[in-house]
Amino acid sequence: MSADAVFAWLGGGALLAAVLPRVLSGRPLSLPLVFLLCGIGVYLLPLPLPLPVIDPVDDRVVAEHVTEIVVIISLMGAGLALNRPVGRHRWGATWRLLGVTMPLTFLITALVAWWLLDWPPAAALLLGAVLAPTDPVLAAEVRVGEPTDDEHDEDEARFALTSEAGLNDGLAFPLTYAAVGLAAAAGSGWSAGWIGPWAAQDLAYKCVVGVLGGLLMGRLLGWLFFRARPRALRLSQHREGFVALGATFLSYGVTELAGGYGFLSVFVTACAIRAAERSHGYHNVLHDFMEQVERLLTAAVLFLTGAFIALGGLSALTWQGAVTACVVLLVIRPLSGWAGLLRSSLGSRERWVVAAYGVRGIGSLYYLAYALGQHGFAVPERELWAVVTFTVLASVVLHGITAGPVIARFDRLRDARST
Repeated sequence: MSADAVFAWLGGGALLAAVLPRVLSGRPLSLPLVFLLCGIGVYLLPLPLPLPVIDPVDDRVVAEHVTEIVVIISLMGAGLALNRPVGRHRWGATWRLLGVTMPLTFLITALVAWWLLDWPPAAALLLGAVLAPTDPVLAAEVRVGEPTDDEHDEDEARFALTSEAGLNDGLAFPLTYAAVGLAAAAGSGWSAGWIGPWAAQDLAYKCVVGVLGGLLMGRLLGWLFFRARPRALRLSQHREGFVALGATFLSYGVTELAGGYGFLSVFVTACAIRAAERSHGYHNVLHDFMEQVERLLTAAVLFLTGAFIALGGLSALTWQGAVTACVVLLVIRPLSGWAGLLRSSLGSRERWVVAAYGVRGIGSLYYLAYALGQHGFAVPERELWAVVTFTVLASVVLHGITAGPVIARFDRLRDARST
């Protein structure tokens, strides 16, 4: 493909990313679904010029880092959007989703993969790990909106899904390392020798460093943004949105260098920046910039995912793999979400919305690419990619078609009850 054609595609894609969210609002279609279908359609057309080959199996490192950037940008945007201070009761639904729903989804998905796909334990655990987190990137329809100065200006369903996605994308790392540890210790079999080092290093130490690193960076950046002296250093006075990008990369990079989970750190950093001066309008500037960058990168990654599908990315998919993906989206996540929210403050409709809209997306692609760079899993890589990619495809279609109308009706019913 010529450079001129690349510029034309990029320009058209950027304009579509700006227009589509407003055009599609409330309709049975979403921006991720449109760009995914565009990627499939363009690569199936008999164009006169050859298109670049998209293959995350061969280009695993590129796929890993591209999806990594999209996820951390999304995590910063999600954290900046949350108005509610962190607390045991205020975030009650979030803790339930993290402590009950995510482990249940991980374990049941792994059992299904082990039984139905006949995968070895390590590969089954890996599938459970990469499909356990709710994706912060593709859940735009069910996320909270822009930052406001009212902590009650968020409905429980959107808040629960946004805060869950912000935290469980980092907490999927220990689960992924569990699969890597088992693969390294036992290959295609089973061993318990990895559990001790995993619990101490990958579960405890890295999570603690991730949270503490995020708190430290968030408080430091909050001081720099809102209270620094002299005033020339007080970045909120200049209202430059790209500062959020610097905060994201700084928090992520420093925490990773310290041996912690950067995903956790970025989200915690964003929450700490909000807490530093919760009602300041600069949060809207930061959030809007990150949302725009996220939308552009999401459009590009979904287009490339569609291209991979069109080029035969699902050729290694078996009927068992397709059934597993559907069971995760239609049975495992909804029932695990409902179980996690039992006896919570959410009403019945809110529980079902949160349980049903555990979107699987770019985070799953990242974790798969990352894990395959750490160790082999006795399953062909193309089969692993096919199952995960099909799950993302099914999630984008299912949630993209239903989220707009369902959330719009949910909002109407909530407003009717409040009047």
